[in-house]
Amino acid sequence: MKIYTDLYCGDSREELKKLPDNCVDLIFTSPPYADQRKNTYGGIHPNKYVEWFLPIAKELLRVLKPTGTFVLNIKERVVDGERSTYVMELILEMRKIGWLWTEEYIWHKKNSYPGKWPNRFRDSWERLIQFNKNKKFHMYQEAVMVPVGDWAKTRLKNLSETDKRRDESKVGSGFGKNISNWLDRDMAFPTNVLHLATECNNKNHSAAFPEGLPEWFIKLFTKQGDTVLDPFMGSGTTNFVAKRMKRNSIGIEIVKEYYDMVKSEIQPVELYLLEPKQNYEQPKPKRRIAVR
Repeated sequence: MKIYTDLYCGDSREELKKLPDNCVDLIFTSPPYADQRKNTYGGIHPNKYVEWFLPIAKELLRVLKPTGTFVLNIKERVVDGERSTYVMELILEMRKIGWLWTEEYIWHKKNSYPGKWPNRFRDSWERLIQFNKNKKFHMYQEAVMVPVGDWAKTRLKNLSETDKRRDESKVGSGFGKNISNWLDRDMAFPTNVLHLATECNNKNHSAAFPEGLPEWFIKLFTKQGDTVLDPFMGSGTTNFVAKRMKRNSIGIEIVKEYYDMVKSEIQPVELYLLEPKQNYEQPKPKRRIAVR
């Protein structure tokens, strides 16, 4: 199995049209936020953001496999002392064209420094909105399990009778819990809040996110040999992580300086994955990086 990285230089609205239908397993991206990165990307006014993004969203819906997932890293900004509603408006419009708004994750930026404005404090979080084409999609939850934690040492030491059976929700939601299920377990499933520091290394990009962010979602929604797309590649973090994790990747970037930087730094070779229980000689890697 060959692992490749394809890079495209141009506007996502046009470059995405070059990709075939149903060819991507995961889309992970952070587009320019409204009226931000003006010096680099020109900036999009909040009132125009949905209109600008919807044609891209339609192309992403086309190229994503029916079992795939789209994770959108985005954050509404403050306009005239009030939170803008363009993210909520975008979600509603994306649902109209066929996207399912499946889940929302929060990225807590552990190293945000303090800040104060007349009517608010420093943001230390961003949204990661999950969209799907179908209600059934590939999700590998065991790949992101975390250590159970110290809470289990005391909480599971002396179980009550209620803890030993399924305790139904008191609000009649149909949900419940059985605390005794966690006995003798070392790993547990995480919450939908990710605690990660922001990118501190100089990547020559104004808004590079940490490698741990795409890595977590690549683990959760793909397996080795799957294809990851970032239509707003920037410094190429998603593509570098995908390659390291033995996933194929596609990157699209409109700013030629960033495109050239990623193209020069990512190793233009093919990796070969050995199929299980096969022992054949690994072919000599060939140079492969699609430049368009």
